[in-house]
Amino acid sequence: MTNEKSISTQHSEHNEWRNKLSFYKDDLKVMHHRIDETAGKNTSKEFEVGLEHYQNQMIIQQEQIDILNHHINLHETELETSVTNNPIASDHRSMHDHAEQREDMAKFEELFASLRKELMGFLSKWM
Repeated sequence: MTNEKSISTQHSEHNEWRNKLSFYKDDLKVMHHRIDETAGKNTSKEFEVGLEHYQNQMIIQQEQIDILNHHINLHETELETSVTNNPIASDHRSMHDHAEQREDMAKFEELFASLRKELMGFLSKWM
């Protein structure tokens, strides 16, 4: 199995990932809004402890979005440099695959979905 993929395939994946990360960033805003709505109706210590946990997890997810975007941008710059330095047949040329980034995105999406599900369960308990 080769460790290379076409530049255009990798570029397309980068665009797809950027779009997904933008969606997750917006989803974090929605989750914050739901927390704010629920927090306005609850002042118990148990709720506040749970709330702090989820707020911390959301901060971590925001940081992960920023890290993933940064890595995508770095790799995209590598692709662009390769095309700029040798534009001949760049649409057919391959470069080292970004398999680690693909795994990182999959892990992020799995953890984000889990956080969203847990948070919605927590909030529904307090609504």
